[in-house]
Order: sequence, then C-alpha cells, then structure tokens
Amino acid sequence: MIRLPSPNQGARRGGPPEAVIDTIIVHFTNMATAEAAVERLCCPEAGVSCHYVIAEDGRIWQLVEETARAHHAGLGGWGRIAEDMNSHSIGIELANRGDVPFPDPQMQMLERVVRGLLNRWRIPPERVIGHSDMAPNRKDDPGPRFDWRRLARQGLAVWPDARAPGDDDLATFRELAEAVGYRPDFSDEDVLRAVRLRFRPWARGPLEAGDLAVLKDMATRFPVDRRGVRT
Repeated sequence: MIRLPSPNQGARRGGPPEAVIDTIIVHFTNMATAEAAVERLCCPEAGVSCHYVIAEDGRIWQLVEETARAHHAGLGGWGRIAEDMNSHSIGIELANRGDVPFPDPQMQMLERVVRGLLNRWRIPPERVIGHSDMAPNRKDDPGPRFDWRRLARQGLAVWPDARAPGDDDLATFRELAEAVGYRPDFSDEDVLRAVRLRFRPWARGPLEAGDLAVLKDMATRFPVDRRGVRT
C-alpha cells in the first residue's frame, strides 16, 4: 500500500463515518497510466480525489483515509441518497480507459479491498456500484469491460439471474429500477443506458423484455430500501 495523501478531501457530512458510509463506487481513471491518475487526484487545482487507486499490475495507492470524504462521485445518487454521494461512499479508481478488460492482478487487489470494506463498514454487496449507476446522465465508468459477475460470484457485488420472464412496460421498468437503487431524478433513456451498461452491454434499441427480466430479478433478490441496507 502506497500512502500519498491528497489535499482534495474533507470531513464527511451527515454524521460520523460509521453512520454515513454505505456505498462503494468503482471508477476507471481514463488516463494513460496509474501514476498519471494519482498525480491528477493529488493536484489541488484539479480538486478531485478518491480513496484508492489500483494499477493494472495490482499496485495500490491510498490517497484519502476511509473515514474522510474524497471528491470522486460528483452529482448523482443511489437508493435513498439523492445528493452528496461523496459523504456516503468509498471511491476506488481502476487504471483503465474502459475499452479493454481489467487485468487479473488488478481485479485480485480490488476484490481484496472491497472485501475488507464490506466487512469494516457493514456495506451490503448491492451497494457496490459503478459511477454510471449513480450518475447515469453523465458517466459510463467502469464500463462494459468490467467483470461485475466475477465480483458477484464472491459476494462482493450482485448479478441478476434473468431467466424470469419480462415485458416492455416503461412504468414497470422505472418502478423496478428504483427498487434496485436507480434514482427517479434521471430520464428513462439515462437509466436504461446505465442498466444495460452494467448488466446487458450488448443490448441496443428501445426497452425490451430482457431489461425488465434483469431488474425484476434484482428487485426481488437485492432490493435497496431508503435506509440504504438490504430489506
């Protein structure tokens, strides 16, 4: 662990860390190297930061202590949290541009970090999300090449069993999406894009039965209530 404190941090808002930390947000850096990302995340002029950066070869930097508020999430929300996700989350940046698979050493380190975070902060796996989940109108990371299913197999995230039949009713889609955690603040198009980016990256065109099948299963097995814990 390379500890390199970023100046871009502050105190969490809304209570002590153990009361407010309930989400892990996975990002990609979209920069040439992990070192370049670390430099930017420690630059006062940039104003951005995260808690951890993980390189392709598994090297890891901690830029912000877990108890502190990093500047990684921006506008957006998940479940009961409508704003200031920075105060409620741990941010992990993976060195990747989003267009290639994430290497095994990097994934192994991510799994180690996420497992520790879930245990320390009592975070349920359905609140391990991508930046695109909480900000579907402006973000697409960690992107379609990120292996969410691999994390889910270890209980470190969630993945649907979409064998259940679905339909293409838009009202039902939004109801199920909100039950899973997608905020009502965003447009139908943005939410559909985010759902597909994470669970059905091959899908194109208007809402279809497969989208509903995914959300129906997720809402049944992994509903997120407004307290931010599994019901």
